Amino acid sequence: MKTRITILIAVVAMVCLMAPAPSAAQNAQNVRLDAVAKALGASGVKSLEITGDGFTYAIGQSAVPGVPWPKFNMKDYVRTVNYEAAASSEVLLRSRAEARGGGLPAVGEVKQQLFVAGDQAWNVVGDNAVAAPIALAERQFQLWATPHGIVKGAALYDGTVKGRTISFAVPGRFRLTATVDGKNLIQKVDGVIPNPVLGDLRMEIEYSDYKDFGGVKFPMKITQTGGGMPALDMTVTGVKVNPAAEIVAPDPVRQATSPYTRVTTQSVADGVWYVTGGTHHSVVIAMADHAIVVEAPLNDERALTVLAAARTLVGAKPIKYVVVSHHHFDHSGGVRAFGAEGVTVVTHETARPFFERALAARATVAPDHMAKANRKATVEGFRDKHVLSDATRTVEIHSIAGNQHADDILMVYLPKEKLLIQSDVFTPVAPNAQYPSTINPNTVHFAETIQKLGFSVEQHLPLHGRVVPFEELNKAIGRGN
Repeated sequence: MKTRITILIAVVAMVCLMAPAPSAAQNAQNVRLDAVAKALGASGVKSLEITGDGFTYAIGQSAVPGVPWPKFNMKDYVRTVNYEAAASSEVLLRSRAEARGGGLPAVGEVKQQLFVAGDQAWNVVGDNAVAAPIALAERQFQLWATPHGIVKGAALYDGTVKGRTISFAVPGRFRLTATVDGKNLIQKVDGVIPNPVLGDLRMEIEYSDYKDFGGVKFPMKITQTGGGMPALDMTVTGVKVNPAAEIVAPDPVRQATSPYTRVTTQSVADGVWYVTGGTHHSVVIAMADHAIVVEAPLNDERALTVLAAARTLVGAKPIKYVVVSHHHFDHSGGVRAFGAEGVTVVTHETARPFFERALAARATVAPDHMAKANRKATVEGFRDKHVLSDATRTVEIHSIAGNQHADDILMVYLPKEKLLIQSDVFTPVAPNAQYPSTINPNTVHFAETIQKLGFSVEQHLPLHGRVVPFEELNKAIGRGN
């Protein structure tokens, strides 16, 4: 027995001597990261300017729930990344490559200017900088998911190296794992970012065809998927190393309060209120013993703000239904919050399975109201027409069948009040502004649908824009002065 114990002690001692010390393991990890940095020429890179063209896709804007995102032409793309400031700018011209689905522009060509610097995300529209905090996590992910960003992000955020992968995360924002090829170049990135509709949204990027730019290697082909469907197909046409890259959030962005908690309510009829204050609106309708909210846009923050406003307006009446105009992420980003509060979601039958899955999805990167509530939500779907009525009023919900914007798009009609609520198919311009000379075919289709159904409308309550009389729709389609 003593002999066996002696042998066992000797074996244990030998294993302990053979095991690497923690510092050695750390050094082995650094060697691997250093090898990738050396292969990329990353150590001297403070900033990059990338130009290219190709195709981009509008995530969350599909014509039908579950089909690929709509495709857009992308040209004159310029991206500047400042790794030291954790900042990035993207400027591009975008036009539709296919008619169906959402996303900007609906027609013609638009210049997009998208920025992130530290914890500030914003867009420039015309001459105005507009805070876009909803885009922060995705833009931070895109910055650190660049090949050189992987190396720098792993060092900054205590990344781990295992086999041929490099992993790190920013709590509440994203997590990613990069795969390294045999030449120590970043080949693929698997990431997860929070999404208001889907909970966890998987992002995948592939890099190929690396080219040397004065000792710095960068891929000439970049493809990306979001939620398993194409999101980017880009050919890089040029790379500049260490260009001037001062990207700083403007004062209006840094000083802005959350755009999702501003709320203004306007009474448009007895027991009907137009809830605005941001880019996306809602409507609250009081019934005899409950209330209906039309639209839960953007995210938890906006949805909970709208819910609070609705409860103040209707008093003790419970919010029973939320009507979703369509599944596009900017218009349905608050559905999970409403579901967590026990509100029944009303949608087109085409979108019902989509919302059932979305309401049950996990949200692990940034647990939201639904994830914390751990509650099963109820979804009701219908095809052409659905009526909610009682002694107080009748609320008709109609499909805008055949509109190219989305197969599940709905409008809400209040026949007694002669009010019509819709999103995206008709957005009034500012007072005294002129409508574009190129008419949106979705708006023409919308006008034709109203005529076909024989609605008597006095006022439009669009979920973008402002309350306008019926005649404003005719102006938008070139039938009025």
